[in-house]
Amino acid sequence: MGHSHHTLAPSGTASVVLDIGEDIGALAIYTGSEQEGNEIEVSRVDPGGAPDPVAVRTHAAVRFRAVRPEPLYGALIPDLPAGRYVVWDGETPLSIVDVTGGRVAEFGWPEPA
Repeated sequence: MGHSHHTLAPSGTASVVLDIGEDIGALAIYTGSEQEGNEIEVSRVDPGGAPDPVAVRTHAAVRFRAVRPEPLYGALIPDLPAGRYVVWDGETPLSIVDVTGGRVAEFGWPEPA
């Protein structure tokens, strides 16, 4: 079994390809530069609609993505089955986001206090 390695190098223009459709979507999480290099995790919401701290989590690294007109930092989590997801800040549930098949859901990370 091969290893998947994350890179923190900036993404090139049009360098991300998503295989979404039917019941598969993706989640783009926009952050500030202070999150660069951090892993952001998401997990399915439990059947009762609450964050489940022991649910399997998927993660992606925050990277510099583009300049337009301000620098853009964020994480992209592809291949998510449609549903509700918790965005985690460490062990704290930060928000719940709906991912729809065939679309890229978007979430803005809160500004630091």
